[in-house]
Amino acid sequence: MNIKEVLESELPVLVDFWAPWCAPCRMVTPVVEQLADEYAGKFKVVKLNTDENSETASAYGIMSIPTLGIFKNGNPVDRVVGAVPQNVLAKKLDEHVILLFIEVISRSN
Repeated sequence: MNIKEVLESELPVLVDFWAPWCAPCRMVTPVVEQLADEYAGKFKVVKLNTDENSETASAYGIMSIPTLGIFKNGNPVDRVVGAVPQNVLAKKLDEHVILLFIEVISRSN
């Protein structure tokens, strides 16, 4: 993952902070992949290997993995820490889709 992708994305971005040795991270991977398909066009989904990008993870205050960070306009706006069920993460994403919709409507008025 290139952090520039997150910072320059017009869509909100779900960043999966993970590491290959992390068993809970491997449990979350299929959930994230499923949601990437379901939210295509609404969210960009990227994975960040914290072993290979420790400075970036540290800069965003990632203390444990898996952490799923939600970024908007390049800024962190929300996060979920730990292996969570798909419905919990989907609810969190839905909240941000609704907020984005409200912002777009507000700007057009």
